Amino acid sequence: MLKKCTSADHDQVMEFLIEEKAFNLFIIGDIENFGYDADFQDIFAQYNKNGEIEGILLRYQHTYIPYTKTKIDLTKMANLISSDPELVMVSGKNEIVKNMQTLTPLKRAKLTYFAELKDNEALQDQPHDFIVKKASLEDVERICVLKEQISEFDFNSSTKQSFKRTIETKSGRTFFIENAKREVISIASTTAENQYSAMIVGVCSHPAERQKGLASVVMQELCKELLAEGKTLCLFYNNPNAGRIYKRLGFNDIGLWRMAYPK
Repeated sequence: MLKKCTSADHDQVMEFLIEEKAFNLFIIGDIENFGYDADFQDIFAQYNKNGEIEGILLRYQHTYIPYTKTKIDLTKMANLISSDPELVMVSGKNEIVKNMQTLTPLKRAKLTYFAELKDNEALQDQPHDFIVKKASLEDVERICVLKEQISEFDFNSSTKQSFKRTIETKSGRTFFIENAKREVISIASTTAENQYSAMIVGVCSHPAERQKGLASVVMQELCKELLAEGKTLCLFYNNPNAGRIYKRLGFNDIGLWRMAYPK
């Protein structure tokens, strides 16, 4: 049985998710930050014959994250996902989403490394002349100007809205460096922050400002603040050069994350 969850199901849902906190960062964070009644989000639980949860499915707008601990029948989740006429993406642990692709109209897929940082042992205060700032709502437009110039980002009105909501709800934070013209030239952000962890996203520098160490500086300040709060940090990467930067900061690979798209 696949059932839409309410706050009455919260303890049972969290007990199921907590065993793999890193891989369930998005689901845990979205539940903590937006609950069970937001119009842009739903949490579904799949139950076995004994009434125990065997799978969770998050819907955030038109993107989905399925999670299971063991191999189960994904047909009910797949049917729900396939019924969304505006389906954008399904993402999650590699093996789960790979199985989901056989049951849904998901054609294209992208595989990334999933890395985690648990402590600050590798973080070092490197001398630099940059001033790193923490973004507020008034900085959103300037930050989006930079995001729109990054070819690797699929930045659109929907992702802009999500970014703004993250700042508004404090479900994530952004650190940035600006130039003398107050143009943002490098950023690193978090999203889906929860009591245990945070996902680092959107690390980039302006194309004309790369190879200057800006991203490393911003990342280091972001990581220091979150680690001081007792949170672990996670991120995706598929660029070997980026991977080397993250590993110098102390990140370790813990698995693979798959993103699948209908087109």
